[in-house]
Amino acid sequence: MDESVRWTVKVSREIDVALRTYLAQTGLRKGDLSKFIEEAVRWRVLDRTTAAIRARLAGTSTDDLQALIDDAVAQARARPGSTLPARAVAGRRKAARPAPRGRR
Repeated sequence: MDESVRWTVKVSREIDVALRTYLAQTGLRKGDLSKFIEEAVRWRVLDRTTAAIRARLAGTSTDDLQALIDDAVAQARARPGSTLPARAVAGRRKAARPAPRGRR
């Protein structure tokens, strides 16, 4: 942790005993409680964020989703200092879709 802040949280005795027992059984020490909580919060935030995104995109077609992903990846690759390889995403997308009639 680069910069820590102190939290005061209140949990039931049952959760406290269960968590401390788990930490002791897995060889973790008292100081690892903060690390455990931080990891749990990260997972929960990720879970809630992905659930919200899934709900927003529930009615979106597969092709539209792929276009959104391709555009986001292309924008990320175009940013200065990006560590993503600069591959042509649009070229792969075109290869997967049949060419419109009358054009080739």
